[in-house]
Amino acid sequence: MRDRRVALVWATFVVVALVSCVLVLRREDRLSDLHIYYGALSDLHAGRPLYGFVAANGGPFTYPPFAALVLGPITAVSEGVVQGLWLVATCAAVVAIAGAVGVALGTRQAQRPLVVAVAATVLMLSAPVQSNLRFGQVSIFIVLMALLDGMGVVPPRLRGMLVGGAAAIKLTPLLFVVYFLATGRYRDAARAVATFVACAGIAAIVLPGESWTYWTKAVRQTSRIGNLASLGNQSLHGMLLRVGVDEATLPLIWAGLVAVICAAALLRARQLTREGRPGHAAVLVGCATVAASPVSWTHHQVWPVLAAMLLIGASGVTRRVAGAALLGTMVVSLGAVLSPVSMRPGLQFLFENARAVGVCLLCLVGFGGVAVAATRANRRVAGRGWLRVGVTATVALAFFAVQPLPAGADPTFKAYALDDVANPRYFFVCRGPAECAAYGTDAPVTFDTRAEKTKVRVNGVVSPQVTRLEYYSAPGGAPRAIPLLAAYQGIRTFSFRSANMAQGRLVAYASDGRPIASYDDELAAALEYDRSVGGRGEGGGGAQRVAAARAARSFSASPGAGCSQSVGVAE
Repeated sequence: MRDRRVALVWATFVVVALVSCVLVLRREDRLSDLHIYYGALSDLHAGRPLYGFVAANGGPFTYPPFAALVLGPITAVSEGVVQGLWLVATCAAVVAIAGAVGVALGTRQAQRPLVVAVAATVLMLSAPVQSNLRFGQVSIFIVLMALLDGMGVVPPRLRGMLVGGAAAIKLTPLLFVVYFLATGRYRDAARAVATFVACAGIAAIVLPGESWTYWTKAVRQTSRIGNLASLGNQSLHGMLLRVGVDEATLPLIWAGLVAVICAAALLRARQLTREGRPGHAAVLVGCATVAASPVSWTHHQVWPVLAAMLLIGASGVTRRVAGAALLGTMVVSLGAVLSPVSMRPGLQFLFENARAVGVCLLCLVGFGGVAVAATRANRRVAGRGWLRVGVTATVALAFFAVQPLPAGADPTFKAYALDDVANPRYFFVCRGPAECAAYGTDAPVTFDTRAEKTKVRVNGVVSPQVTRLEYYSAPGGAPRAIPLLAAYQGIRTFSFRSANMAQGRLVAYASDGRPIASYDDELAAALEYDRSVGGRGEGGGGAQRVAAARAARSFSASPGAGCSQSVGVAE
């Protein structure tokens, strides 16, 4: 019977893997990060600078130069062949990681095949693994190397070398060196550092110019990686950016919180190692790298999925419920799925940052020992476990529900530049000089909105009297500058996106710095209209909305208000 269950689960894994790979290959932007690797390395082999390469989607090569040496052979065959091999290798890495999870759970030999099959299937369904498949990322291989080395399952004389090699490709595994020191694995730490230095040295010899550029310049340019305040970056740093922490104090606050999180995780990891659970310890350290890194995109977040499975496989209601909740956040996007019921700004912020909150809590109080201690102290009243968990969850949600959205918080804000004008997803109210001239009105600002699952887009044109445009995400928040783009002769347009227009305000200024127009109710009204007609996604409906804008009304604020309000809003 057990053999049938194992075969059935593995069959499910194969089906999920095949369907996922087929869907990836059908995308126009399939394996876009692998495309960056391929293009950058092709440029490098042609004598062009590695860190000067920019793909068609705007993505540069962001890894240390040793990564270029490791990935160099992929240019020996066509990109299509590389894509197929990469997808197969990613699926194989998932199976290997699942095998390590089976060992970490300490399951009996007879049960391990079923546990590994289930773990592999759950991993394949998770958002991080799907993201690795979609983008053709190296993250899954970095996790595998660090996990095996952290668990100590490699030969003793080689321990530490996998971490060192992984860190030479991506820097975040360097935290495992501190873990080795904390657990008395001094030789492993020395081998890890020696391997890292040796790999960097080899790269410096083979690629001296690229090595100099990376270590003196590119490594500090986090902006090359993308918009760090976007929802995809579920690190502590990304969450602080979305909270709206002042730029001057952000580095200090972030560094202090990272120190606390890493210290708690490393102390608990040392305790887990002494208890004979090196797998749990390695996963916990991996989760700390996700929380502490300035950038943790979805494909980096494999570690929390592993932690969730280890929690579910543990004893005690508290840990199993915590594991199930964490796994749920790593499979679906709570911000998108629960947006219809997140009526309060605090809940909205919690759902949108659930992965960042979850991994921080995991390091501090989950694997961190508090939940474990509480469970052990209350084993005699285990029957009340579900009640305690339910009450705790209810209180936590109620707390966030009554919290206002931080004044500077805007998880998805981005203002678009002149290079983006050609993208119809960002600039949708008019295309070309004649259409944009006809779209404009006598009002200082004429705009339209487009609602998507996790963001709202605003696009419009401004009159000649407007010299500056600013957007406030919420009352009390800092203004965000909106570039006025001379896309066409005599016409200036703009476009930006925001998480929510419910409390937003758009302000236009004249050349003397005087505000001449302010839009807040109009933003909400335009958005409400857009949603009432079903939105437009990425395509149709634009003509209907522009026609509605023609039925606009203009009105002035009360005397002395210092500004007038005009916008394309349906009567």
